[in-house]
Amino acid sequence: MMELPTSTMTPTSRVLLVLTSVWFIAAAALGTRLAFAWDQQGKIPHQVLATLPFDQEAGSTAFALSQGKGFSNLFRQNTGPTAWLAPLFPFLLSLIFRAFGAYTISSFFAAVLVNALFSTSTTFPLFALVRHISGRATAVAAAGLWVFLPAGILMPFEWIWDTSLSVLLATTILWLTLRVSESRNSSFWLSYGLVCGLALLTNPTVAIVLPFLWFWAARRARNIAATPWHIPALALALIFITCLPWTLRNYATFHRLIPIRSSLPFEFWIGNNGIFDPHAIGGIQRITRYEEIRRYAQLGETAYLQDKSDLAIIFISQKPGLFLQLTGRKIIATWTGTEHPVADFLRADSLLVGTVIVCNFALTLGTVLGVWFLVRLKSPFAFPVAIFPLLYPVIYYVTHTSLRYRHPIDPILLFLTIAAIAGFRQSLLARVAEPSASA
Repeated sequence: MMELPTSTMTPTSRVLLVLTSVWFIAAAALGTRLAFAWDQQGKIPHQVLATLPFDQEAGSTAFALSQGKGFSNLFRQNTGPTAWLAPLFPFLLSLIFRAFGAYTISSFFAAVLVNALFSTSTTFPLFALVRHISGRATAVAAAGLWVFLPAGILMPFEWIWDTSLSVLLATTILWLTLRVSESRNSSFWLSYGLVCGLALLTNPTVAIVLPFLWFWAARRARNIAATPWHIPALALALIFITCLPWTLRNYATFHRLIPIRSSLPFEFWIGNNGIFDPHAIGGIQRITRYEEIRRYAQLGETAYLQDKSDLAIIFISQKPGLFLQLTGRKIIATWTGTEHPVADFLRADSLLVGTVIVCNFALTLGTVLGVWFLVRLKSPFAFPVAIFPLLYPVIYYVTHTSLRYRHPIDPILLFLTIAAIAGFRQSLLARVAEPSASA
């Protein structure tokens, strides 16, 4: 339906148009995130906020960068170069340290603001993506839910990490995938390749979906816009070129191929080790940060990660049944935020915790039903939209999981949930209309 010219609209219609504009929705999203941050910072001592949120790998590496020591010193110790993390967010955080001081409350507030802006900016590709698939009304609903999604409000403050930037990049990639699938514009395709490359340098987990998205977009573009294969091939080449300098740096430093980051063996071991076996004799009783940092410093990054890889493989080979059980628990935790959602909901001591669990359950159910409706309606966009929730979390099923790990695909899950609601509504209206038509 064409929108009426603003000169012919009533005052009420004009107000409604403003309230449903993507800019107003984005402003509301920024407001909810900053309001939560302001409330929380008043409850936590500022000396804690100046240090504790940065007391992790990204903060330590950013500190080394800000001190001119390069991408190194993973745990604020002189342990040398590292490839533990993808480089983009630590480099960004190092700029904040240079501007506002390392481990200061000003740097914390600046980092939270940057995270909030990333999370807020996600509103724009989300709105454009949903409007392209399902129309403006659905886009307004999906973007409106993003404003109030608990995880979206919590993450910019709770995690000084790449999480909020990954949300923006993942949503942008999916939107651009749809757009380039209808285009033969080489500049547009190259922009797509650049964004995908930057996403890999931020969060390599997106690598699991990119080949499928690229192939789908290239094939559809050839069918719809007669796009020659060399244009998508150039975009694919640009993805590799964007990541190549970092890969070459890693090879020169560690003398082995590390395309983006090296820490997968550690993540694999964290989720698969003897601490999960209550019947083990002489197994791991507990894992302490101090002991792991000490061992990392003692062995060096390469030997440390090889040791963790060997231990994880031994654990799985000796206890395949427990490995499958742990995988099932991680699948549940990925989608609900906890391994025991019902029990944790019943004993939740705060409204926020209960709300997060309920929202995660609703998004999980909505995602399944939304994919089903898109397939049933034979939507041409069902494949790229479904591939993110289907494949993106797989790596966390076999390593270890957290609510923040799934968060980059939450906007996509919101759309699928809205699609499910819209599908049920249409089915209900059709059933109501059937008796009237037969009469």
